[in-house]
Amino acid sequence: MLKSKTRVEAFLKKQEMLSADVDLKDCVRLFMEEMDKGLSGESSIAMIPTYIETENPIPPGKKVVVIDAGGTNLRTALVSFDKNYKPVIENFRKYPMPGTRGVVGKDEFFATLADYIIDLVPQGEKIGFCFSYPTEMYPNKDGRLIKFSKEVDCPEVHGEMIGENLLASLKKKGFSEKRDVVILNDTVATLLTGMISFPDQVFGGFIGYIFGTGINSCYSESNRNIHKLKGLDDAHYQIINTECGSFGNPPQGLIDKELDSHTSDPGHYRLEKMVSGGYFGQVVTRTLEKALREDLFSAEARSALEDLGRLSTKDADDYLHNPHDESNVLVKALKDQDIADKEVLFFLINDLLDRAAKLASCALAGTVLKSGKGTSPLEPLCLTVDGTTFYFSFEFKTRVEQYLREILQGETQRFYEIVRVEDAPLLGAAIAALTN
Repeated sequence: MLKSKTRVEAFLKKQEMLSADVDLKDCVRLFMEEMDKGLSGESSIAMIPTYIETENPIPPGKKVVVIDAGGTNLRTALVSFDKNYKPVIENFRKYPMPGTRGVVGKDEFFATLADYIIDLVPQGEKIGFCFSYPTEMYPNKDGRLIKFSKEVDCPEVHGEMIGENLLASLKKKGFSEKRDVVILNDTVATLLTGMISFPDQVFGGFIGYIFGTGINSCYSESNRNIHKLKGLDDAHYQIINTECGSFGNPPQGLIDKELDSHTSDPGHYRLEKMVSGGYFGQVVTRTLEKALREDLFSAEARSALEDLGRLSTKDADDYLHNPHDESNVLVKALKDQDIADKEVLFFLINDLLDRAAKLASCALAGTVLKSGKGTSPLEPLCLTVDGTTFYFSFEFKTRVEQYLREILQGETQRFYEIVRVEDAPLLGAAIAALTN
């Protein structure tokens, strides 16, 4: 076993992909430098102002219409909160996301959204829209779509104002009353949900963190530090959507660079392409292909593995969870091979996942430190984390917690608690609409 592990580590070191070679504190330093640049102007980390504030109280009993769009499905509901911040979700429905079943134009896209909520709008005072696609936000809480992702095929919507067009479609369908729309993404919604989910605990600050198909974080920043915007009230704070998956200076290995060069947007979202659930299967696939060419496996195992094609993140992760489950494509391929080959594959995938956990912890730690909160054990930071990759990948949450402890100690010690909240996008969108 030790021989197999040593061979894997030597191979990964040659490819500049070895987890042990990631310098945690240096990575955090580079990450935070990009965050500072992003607050002042151009940076690989966009640091997008959301104009959403967190100081305002939630009015009990008031209902808002909520839309959650960020994947294959779109969810709608009426949401309110009682005086103890317990959510009341009514008329919950799930629909296909427009554009996931073939291309649709701008008019059809917004007309479909309007159809989904036309009977709910008269019952809600505002509309909270969790819209989890790259969006430029405006002071009126509306947002202009930059570009769809996640296989949504609506190119005519690129560059369009989301709330404004939704209201125009509602008006065409006969609803003419005034309604405000608050646009936010799932990371911001996750932060807001953490704020109301633990009423008996005292937190010094709140952070939202997503680690699933993609990676992102957000925190509350003083307006006085957002130098790229003019005319803000320095006495107020707003949530900053970091878009941390776009971090441009992560410690890329040779295989990372090769993968990035073959994507549709080379040079962008470098961190996300190294670690997230949407890309990890590709990282493993390319690393395995290189390992086969470098004779890391026996000739027999090489023959069994070389025609597998692109592996999914689930294929790779399932092998770590149970390397004896023959329903897994990798287990099946190595069924009759020597145990040393099976160990090599395990150590190869495991080290890549460990490196992903290290880099994910650097992004989270950088966000923690940038928030300036969590300096007292009496008022820890509430880190509300969402994403199936974070919670269900092989020992991933445990690894991130371990590396966070390594980073956030000594002079940079911070106190925090990692929490998870169900239905974060729905509830967070409601909170944003009720308090902004």
